[in-house]
Amino acid sequence: MLMMINDDVMVLLGLAAAVLFVLGLKGLAHPKTARRGNQMAMAGMVIAVATALMVPDVRAYGWIVAGLGIGAAIGIPLARRTPLTALPQLVAGFHSFIGLAAALVAVGMYVRHMTFNMLVEREALEMGIGAAIGMITFTGSIVAALKLQGIVGGKPWAHPLRHWMNLAMALALVVCTAWFVMGLGPLPLLLIVVISAILGVTLVAAVGGADMPVIVSMLNSYSGWAAAATGFMLEQPVLIMTGALVGASGAILSYIMCKAMNRSIVSVIFGGFGSEVAGPAATGPAMTVREAGVDDAAYMMGNAQRVIIVPGYGMAVAQAQHAVKELFNLLGERGIEVAFAIHPVAGRMPGHMNVLLAEADIPYDAVHELEDINPRFKETDVVLVLGANDVVNPAAQTTPGSPIYGMPVLEAWKANLVYVVKRSHRPGYAGVDNPLFGMENCSLILGDAKAIVEGLVTSVKAG
Repeated sequence: MLMMINDDVMVLLGLAAAVLFVLGLKGLAHPKTARRGNQMAMAGMVIAVATALMVPDVRAYGWIVAGLGIGAAIGIPLARRTPLTALPQLVAGFHSFIGLAAALVAVGMYVRHMTFNMLVEREALEMGIGAAIGMITFTGSIVAALKLQGIVGGKPWAHPLRHWMNLAMALALVVCTAWFVMGLGPLPLLLIVVISAILGVTLVAAVGGADMPVIVSMLNSYSGWAAAATGFMLEQPVLIMTGALVGASGAILSYIMCKAMNRSIVSVIFGGFGSEVAGPAATGPAMTVREAGVDDAAYMMGNAQRVIIVPGYGMAVAQAQHAVKELFNLLGERGIEVAFAIHPVAGRMPGHMNVLLAEADIPYDAVHELEDINPRFKETDVVLVLGANDVVNPAAQTTPGSPIYGMPVLEAWKANLVYVVKRSHRPGYAGVDNPLFGMENCSLILGDAKAIVEGLVTSVKAG
C-alpha cells in the first residue's frame, strides 16, 4: 500500500508538477533546449502520477498495475518500432487514446454515480462536456492518422452542406447536454457520445492534405481539453492543470501556424479552411518537365557560392537526413554557403523537418524559417528540394482557386537553378500540380532521396 498524503501536500506536489510542465514547454520551444525540456516534463509527469496514486480514494492498485502493464507492453514496442516518418500518425494515435479515455471516464463516472444515486447537475455537466470533447478528439484523430498514413486520401471532404451539418450537430450537442443535466438519464449521454463521434469525423475529413499539420496541432489542443475535463470529473487538480497547459499551448501553436499559412483559426475549429471549398488549380498548357542526372546537379552545386536545401516529407520517407548532413559538411569544406529552408508545415506535423535535421546534428544556425530565407533565394545559385512539393509551389501565389492559394511558400523558383528530388512526376500531398517543375531553371532528379544525396556526395568528392 502506498503512503497516503493530505490535501496540502497534494496541492504542493501538484504545483511542483505544473511548474515542471511549464518549464518543459519552454524548453521545447527551441531545438537546443528541447531535450532538457522533455526531461523536465517527464519529471513533472512522474510527480503527477505518484501524487494521483497516493490519493486516499485510490484503493484498487491491482487494476492500476494491470493497466500500466498492458499499456507499457503495447506502447513501448510501438514507439521503438515507429520510424520518424510515421511519427505524425503515432502522435495522432496518442491523441485518439486521450479522447477515448475522457469519454470512457465520463461513462464510467455516470454508471458509478447512478449506482449509488449520487449524480448531481454539476457532475452531469462535467460528464457531458468530457464525453463530447473526448469523442470529437477520438474520432477526429483517427481520421487524421488515416489521412497521414495514406489510407484515406488527402483531399478534403467537400460536401456543400457540411457546414450546416456540423452546425446542426453542434446545436444537438448543446441540447443533449442540457437534457442530460436536467434529466440525468442515459439516453442523452449516449446521444452525446454518438453525435460527437460523427462530428469529429466530419470536422477533420474537411481538411485538405496541405493543412494536416495544423489540424494535428489542433487535435493536440483538443486532447488537452479532454484531459482537463477528465480532471474535473475525477476531481484531480494536477490533471486539470496538465490538460489546460496542453490545451492552451496546442491552441496557441495552431494559431501561430494558421497565421504563418494565411489561414483562419476559426475555420480550423469548424472544419475546412475558408468559407468556400477551393477548387482544383487552374489548368493551362501541358508542362515540359526537364530531368537531370546526379552528376549534373553535383557539378553545379560543387561550383556554386550559395546553396539552399529544402527538406520535405520525401527526405523523411527515405531517411536521408544523415546523407544530407554529409553533403552539408562537404560543401561547407569547399567554402560554399549552405542553408536549410524550413516551411512551417513541411512534413506531416509541426516541426517535423526540424526533428529530422536535429537528429542528424545539423547546426541550428544553418536552419532558417520561411520569413528569413525567402529574400535569399534570388541571391542563391542552386536550390536542392528534397521531396517537397506543396511548400515550394508558386500556385499558392499565382493561381486563385487552388487549394493552396494564399498559403505562404518557399520561393525556390527565384534561384538561378533548382533541382527537385522526387520519386515520380505525381503531385504532392495536396494533389496540386506544381508549375515550378515546368520552369526553365528547374530540373527533376527522379529516385530515392537517400540514394540521390549519397550520389551527390560521391560526385562532389570526385569533382
